[in-house]
Amino acid sequence: MRHLTLVLLGATLVVLAGCASRSGGYYKDDGPGRDIPADIASIPDAVPRIERHAPANFRPYEVFGVRYVPIAEDRPYRQEGVASWYGRKFHGEKTANGETYDMYAMTAAHPTLPIPSYARVTRAGTNRSVVVRINDRGPFHPGRIIDLSYVAAAKLGLIGPGSGRVVVQAITNTDIRAGRYPAAPLMASAPASPPPDAVQARPVGLPAAPLEPLAPVPTVSEASGPGGIYLQFGAFSSAQNAQSLAQRVNTEAAGQAGPATVIHQPPLYKVRMGPYLSRDEAAHTASRLAESAGLNPVIALDQGL
Repeated sequence: MRHLTLVLLGATLVVLAGCASRSGGYYKDDGPGRDIPADIASIPDAVPRIERHAPANFRPYEVFGVRYVPIAEDRPYRQEGVASWYGRKFHGEKTANGETYDMYAMTAAHPTLPIPSYARVTRAGTNRSVVVRINDRGPFHPGRIIDLSYVAAAKLGLIGPGSGRVVVQAITNTDIRAGRYPAAPLMASAPASPPPDAVQARPVGLPAAPLEPLAPVPTVSEASGPGGIYLQFGAFSSAQNAQSLAQRVNTEAAGQAGPATVIHQPPLYKVRMGPYLSRDEAAHTASRLAESAGLNPVIALDQGL
């Protein structure tokens, strides 16, 4: 996550809190550099290649009460949500895997995709698409799913607005070997932005605002017992927002998995499925939900906190 290595993620909450206080599309005191290349549009996309992964880059980590488990499998991945960008404040600093961040290179930060790896990012409403190399962790700002480098954001037209709705598609080693990468999806328009109290990006079509009744409203239960393995769809400071999300998840996932419930772990209300007997079982369910319902939960290892 930026200039922090993964081993410091769980212990440096003061620094991380600064990452959650962004205004607009970039971090406080951040922004464009002074010597912006004149030919940004001609900077080529990242060229996917199979790279070696350090075991440390797959270690679970926790930020703001959410435990993230990096994706180790070479499997398809698709996620819709809000992209943001980071620039001069972190230019020249170390990324999560020890590389040097270059705001004029086609890179990005993602909470769980393997680092290093590659992904296609397509902006909603414009169908602009870029290929980036994932070499950093983040963002952990409410409702954002990927942090782009300055140049990647510029090529998608996100510098002015600061953020925007995108689709992130992993480029797997299988894709690279075959020389075929995911095509940019056709997107007609950009959905509304998520609410300010969400601490984890939600799948597209799962707004946190109160919804018309789609299914029985899930009740809120207090956390009990010493942990387990769950799929987590979101975490909120509002019980009503969490119930609305769980209600919609149960509608979208009907007959596939479930049910999603709301667990109160003060100060947050977490929308979860589970517990599962193993991480493999949880990952299999998450993959099935992604393919059948377009849902993209994260695996949460609850330690009873």
